Amino acid sequence: MSQTPRRPPFKVCYICGREFGSQSIAIHEPKCLEKWRIENNQLPKHLRRPEPKKPEVLTGSGSYTLADENEAAYYSAQAQLVPCRKCGRTFFPDRLPVHERCCKGGATQSFGKLDIFLHLFLHKLSFGQEFCKIVV
Repeated sequence: MSQTPRRPPFKVCYICGREFGSQSIAIHEPKCLEKWRIENNQLPKHLRRPEPKKPEVLTGSGSYTLADENEAAYYSAQAQLVPCRKCGRTFFPDRLPVHERCCKGGATQSFGKLDIFLHLFLHKLSFGQEFCKIVV
């Protein structure tokens, strides 16, 4: 039988949510944070976000896998999104004004940090995995 090649391990950027190789992520994250600061400072004051912090993955046993770390980074990146006041869809803050100009409204939903935390908690419980706390 032919074996499919294994995908090399990638790490998720906690700022933008993109995947990078283990060597590239160390180069990318400082540049991404610098870009984030510049873009955030150009936004109107009501759309500015607190600076993202690298999440700490804490488990009961003190150890975690790359998947746990990537999941925490993904949710950290998702927390940077801002919901539309009319429809609840989330966007990067610089794209929100563009969307809101043409948004017709619809079902409003709120996805705050608490909702993300609860989603992760329920996801871990549903798969029988150890609970993982994300500090954002």
